[in-house]
Amino acid sequence: MLRGVGGVMIFAGCLGLGMWYRGQLLGRVRALRQLKTILELLAGEVRYGRATLPESCRNVAARLEPPFAGALRSIDSVMKENTGESFAGVFRDRMREPLAALPLKEEDREAFLQFASESGYMDGQMQLRAIERSEELMAGTVEKLERENTEKCRMAVGLGAMGGLLLILVLW
Repeated sequence: MLRGVGGVMIFAGCLGLGMWYRGQLLGRVRALRQLKTILELLAGEVRYGRATLPESCRNVAARLEPPFAGALRSIDSVMKENTGESFAGVFRDRMREPLAALPLKEEDREAFLQFASESGYMDGQMQLRAIERSEELMAGTVEKLERENTEKCRMAVGLGAMGGLLLILVLW
């Protein structure tokens, strides 16, 4: 009886570990899509609203949920104070905390923040191109991960289950 309960617990634990790993893989894709949506909204504000990047951040913040909404609002307020900081520096500082909470790799964060470093252009079209370049990088990463993740997710859950069964056989 006790062995059976222990075996079920081992199997459930290993299967749960495989499902957790699957969740991590899917979480990265979900986070990249969210960042891509933010870039699309910013590009729309610059393109159609003819807004500056700080104004675009304020307008986009109204459509997002925390923590990104608060970070984008604070970017606008800091830029309104006109302390002499560049938009790129303020954007990086304010977005560091929300980005750290997401299951992303460092190159994903840099791809998202890349457009801010190129935002010194006064021309709206150049700003728009910089945003679109970052957006294309994110879209390429999402597409690549989606192709890879279908098999990785299936394999993670399968290996978790098979590992649990192997442990049960070894310990039995």
